Amino acid sequence: MNLRLQPFVVLLAEDEPADAHLVKVAIDENHIPADLNAVGDGREALAFLRREGARFADAPRPDLILLDLNMPRMDGREFLAAIKQDAALRNIPVVVLTTSEVERDIIASYDLGAAGYITKPVDFDQFVKAIGQLGDYWFSLVRMPRRE
Repeated sequence: MNLRLQPFVVLLAEDEPADAHLVKVAIDENHIPADLNAVGDGREALAFLRREGARFADAPRPDLILLDLNMPRMDGREFLAAIKQDAALRNIPVVVLTTSEVERDIIASYDLGAAGYITKPVDFDQFVKAIGQLGDYWFSLVRMPRRE
């Protein structure tokens, strides 16, 4: 059991508002002590991480990034390549959370430095269960790097 006093900070890069809401509901349903910050694409995710612009000036450093692959402007693959090339950001674990079951997407994600790959279950109960398992793993079992 994790005795951490502060909630974990999660950055969700997801262009579908309904899917972002579903992640929030699943986090709440599983009582995961996490503050969820959602952005709509890879460009916004990088701006959040780099605290660029007034909107993200006070953005917290996330403990975990949940990343959709198929987004406008900058997709998940481009974002993943960019973050893993940035020495200040590369140690933040990124878990791909996407609808794609295509093997080349899975391989490419790991090749780009993803810490995990989850195909979004279509069924609501299965989705909630998957987020619960993700929370158990990342926030109870795994030792995370300290936030700066």
